[in-house]
Amino acid sequence: MRFANGIRKHAKKIAIGERPTSAWEETLTTATEEMPQAPAHRVEKDALDVSMSWAVIGIFAILSLTAVYQMSLILIPVTLAVVVGMILGMAAEKLGKLGVPPVTNAVILSSAVALVILLLANSLAEPLTTLANEAPAFIERTINRIMPHLEQIRWLRITPATFESGPVSIDALLENTGNVLHLVTTNLTPALVQALIFFAALLLFLSGRVKLRRTIILAFRTRRQRLAAIRVISSVEQVLGFYFATASVIYAGLGVAMAMIAWAGGLSAPMLWGFFAFLSSFVPYLGITMMTFAIAVAGILTHDGIILGLLPAAAFFVVHLVMENLVFPAVMGRRLEINPFIVFVAIIFWTWMWGAVGAMLALPLSLIVMTIIEELFIGEKVQPQLPK
Repeated sequence: MRFANGIRKHAKKIAIGERPTSAWEETLTTATEEMPQAPAHRVEKDALDVSMSWAVIGIFAILSLTAVYQMSLILIPVTLAVVVGMILGMAAEKLGKLGVPPVTNAVILSSAVALVILLLANSLAEPLTTLANEAPAFIERTINRIMPHLEQIRWLRITPATFESGPVSIDALLENTGNVLHLVTTNLTPALVQALIFFAALLLFLSGRVKLRRTIILAFRTRRQRLAAIRVISSVEQVLGFYFATASVIYAGLGVAMAMIAWAGGLSAPMLWGFFAFLSSFVPYLGITMMTFAIAVAGILTHDGIILGLLPAAAFFVVHLVMENLVFPAVMGRRLEINPFIVFVAIIFWTWMWGAVGAMLALPLSLIVMTIIEELFIGEKVQPQLPK
C-alpha cells in the first residue's frame, strides 16, 4: 500500500509538470491510473446533524438580513446604483462601440440620469409647494366633505364637535402636519447623503464596468464556469435594459393619460398625478392599488356626487388595465413573465426592509434572480418534441 501511494505521489508530480517526463514515467503514470482507487465511504448523518446544519444556515440568514437592514443607509444607494448601471448597460455598450472611453461614457450616462432627476424635481416643485400651502384649507374641506357620511354611521359617534377639540381637531391636524414637515426636513440630510452615494457609485460602476465584469469572469477557474458567468452577466443587462426601456415608454404614456384624466376630472395638480401614476406603475399590484385608491379619495373630495367623484379612478384603472394586459404583453412577449405570487412577496419583503425604494427595487431584483436561474439551469429545461 505504501508503494502504491508513493507511485501515485510520483505520478502526481509528473502530471503537474515539476520536471520533464520520460518513457518510464509515462509507463508509471499509465499503471497508476489503472490501479483501483480506494472506495469512498459515505458518512451518514443522523437527524441531530441535519438539524444543526439547518440551524447554522438559519442563523447565517438571520445575521445577513440583519446586516442588510442595519446597513440600509449605504446599501440602498449602492444597490440602486448597480441596478441603474445594469439598466444602462445597453447604452454603455453602444457608446463603447462608438469609441467613447469608459470614463467619458460614465460621465455622460451619470449626467443624463442627474439631468432627468433635476428636470422632474423642477417640474414637481411648484405643485408640491402649492399642495403644502393649501394643506390647512384641504384638511378643512375634507372634514366638511366627509362629515355627513360619518354622521350617518351611528356606532362611530362622530359629531361636528369631535373635530373642534381633541386629537382629530383642525388645530391638532395642522400641528401633526407641521410635525410631518419637520420629520421630512430632519430626514433631508440622510437623503442628500444617499443621493451623493448613489451618483458616486453609479459613476464608478459605469467607469469600471468592463474591468469589473472581467474580474468576476476570471474569478472562476474552468472554461465552462467562465462561459456561464459571461452568459449570465450579458443576459441580466439585456433583460433589465430592455424591460425598463420599454416599461418607461409605456408608463410615460400612462402618466400622460393620467394627467389628462386628472385635468378632465377636475383634480388639482394634474402633472403631479401623472408623475405619481408613472412612478407607481413600476411597483406591481401595490402601486396600482394605492394609486387607484388615492384618485378615488381625491375625486370624492372634489365632487359632490359619489359617482362623479369615482369616475377619474375608474378611468385610470381601465387605462392601466388595458396597458398592463394588452399593450405590455404585446411589446414584451412572454419571455419576461414572473410568478405574480413571487413578485408580491418580493415587494412586501423589500418594502419592509428598505421602504419605498425597496418596493421599486423588488421587481428588478426579481428579474435578476429569475435570469440567473434560467441561465444556470438552461440545460435542465424540457425541450418540446417537434413533429417528424
